[in-house]
Amino acid sequence: MANLLLVEDDTTFSKLLSSFLGKHGHQVKVCSSLKGAREALTEEGPFDVLMLDYRLPDGNSVDFLKTLRSEGNRTAAFIMTSFHDVRTAVTAMQIGAFDYITKPVNPEELLMVLREALNKGEVTSVKAVSKAKPNVKADKQSLEYIEGKSKISKQLYEYVRLVAPTDMSVIIQGESGTGKEHVAKSIHRLSKRANGPFVAIDCGSLSKDLAASELFGHKKGAFTGALMDKIGQFEAADGGTLFLDEIGNLGYDVQIKLLRALQERIIVPIGATQQVKVDVRLIAATNEDLMANAATGDFREDLYHRLNEFKIEVPPLRKRGEDLGIFVQHFVDKANEELERNVRELSKEVMEIFMKYDWPGNLRELNNVIKRLVLLSKEEVATTSALPAEMITSMEDQQKPAGSDLKALQETHEKEMIEKVLQEVRYNKSKAAKLLNIDRKTLYYKIEKYHIE
Repeated sequence: MANLLLVEDDTTFSKLLSSFLGKHGHQVKVCSSLKGAREALTEEGPFDVLMLDYRLPDGNSVDFLKTLRSEGNRTAAFIMTSFHDVRTAVTAMQIGAFDYITKPVNPEELLMVLREALNKGEVTSVKAVSKAKPNVKADKQSLEYIEGKSKISKQLYEYVRLVAPTDMSVIIQGESGTGKEHVAKSIHRLSKRANGPFVAIDCGSLSKDLAASELFGHKKGAFTGALMDKIGQFEAADGGTLFLDEIGNLGYDVQIKLLRALQERIIVPIGATQQVKVDVRLIAATNEDLMANAATGDFREDLYHRLNEFKIEVPPLRKRGEDLGIFVQHFVDKANEELERNVRELSKEVMEIFMKYDWPGNLRELNNVIKRLVLLSKEEVATTSALPAEMITSMEDQQKPAGSDLKALQETHEKEMIEKVLQEVRYNKSKAAKLLNIDRKTLYYKIEKYHIE
C-alpha cells in the first residue's frame, strides 16, 4: 500500500480518483489547493508519490514542484493536465516531475505510471554506478540506446567516438528529452574510464543550500542537519566520470568551487580543513545557452570555457525524421517486454501522425506515447484510438485553413518578431527580453513554444 497525495480542485474527479486508487490498495490524501498540499506535506508526510493537477486555484503545480525541489524534497511526482498544457508538462519534467498524464485519465495508464513512480521510489538527484563493480543494468540501458542511421545521427556518434578516449571535459547541449544522459553514458562506456564509476547528478533538483554538500561532501556538524560525515559525488566518481545534468542551475558560489575542483583536481568538503585529491572526468549537459548566460552574468565565463573543451549538440527528434522508424521499433519492443504485450507494429495512420507531430518532449515523449499505445492496444497493430488526445488535436489544428486562423497569424508574427530581436542582440536573452518588454521567464517560454533555435 502506498501513501499518496492527490492535489486536485475538481471535487468530483478527485473523489472518483481516490476511490479508484483506494480499491487498488492505496491510501490517498486529497487537497484542493497548493496551500493545502503544503500543509499536508508538513503535517502528514512523507508521501510516496505526489499526484498534481497542473492548474489550481492558488497557482500551478510546476512552480510548486520547483519550490519543493529547491527545498530538497525529492518525492516522486507526476502532473495531471489537459492536452492544452502538454508542453508545460514536458517542461515540468525538466525540474523533477517523474511523468505526466493527460485528462481524461485512462485508469490503466494511471496505474502504470503510478507503479513506475513507486518502483522508482524517491526521485534522487544522484545515480551512481559502483566503483568496485560496474552496474550491469545501467550498462545494459546504455547499450540498448539506438543511435539512428540519419546523417545528423551519424555525425553525433562520430563526435562521441572521437572524444570518448580523451580526457577532455564535454558540454552536451540539447532540448529536454533528447537523450543527453545516454550520450554521456556512451562517452563513458567508450572511454579509458569505462571500468570506473559513472555518477550522474541532476543539478535542477539540487537545493541551493545542499548543492555544495552533494558535490563535495561535508563533515559531521558542518551545518544544521549534518549528523554524520558525507562523501560528495566528486569522491564517489573518483577514477571515473561525473555527469552534471542541467549544470546551468548551479548557484554562483558552487560554480566557483566547481571551477577550482576542475583546475586543481582537489576538493574540500564543507567543514573540513584537509584537501582531497580527485581524478574525475566531467561531462555537463544543458538545454540552455551557457555562453549567453555567461554574457549576462548568470554563469561564470571562466567555468564555461573550462567545461567547453568539446561541445556536442544533440538534435531534437523533429530533425531526425529518418530515424523515427528505428526509434519507434525500439520503444515498441521495449514496451512489449515491460508490459507483457504483443504489439507487432503501429498502423499507417499512427505513423503519419508521428511524422507530422513536432515532439516537444523528444525521445522521452516518444517513449511515453508508445508505452501508452502498447498498454491500451489489444490487437497486434496499434491504432489511433490509443493515441493521447493532444496528438490528435495537434494534427487537427495543422489542417485548419491558415488564412482564417487569427491566432495562428498572431503567433507567426510574434515568432518572427522574437527571432528578429534575438538576432539583433546576438541571442542575449536578457537584452531581448528588455527590448520586447517581457520578462526573461516569458521569453524562455516563447522560445520553447515556437521552437526558436
